[in-house]
Amino acid sequence: MTVTLNVQGMSCNHCVNSIEGALHKLEGVVTAKVNLADNQVNVTFEESVVSLEKVKETIEDQGYEVV
Repeated sequence: MTVTLNVQGMSCNHCVNSIEGALHKLEGVVTAKVNLADNQVNVTFEESVVSLEKVKETIEDQGYEVV
């Protein structure tokens, strides 16, 4: 499954690295790519391994808001 999440609070490359790094550590996440200009995160993951809620929670744990 691939989703595009709108994320508030991202402003720099540190934000990109923080979110992408945390998501890549999640088992079941195939790709995670932040689009800083659009305030979006594109995530491809295996639904049988990790839930969308867990993906969102992981982003929020880094200090950002999924809207």
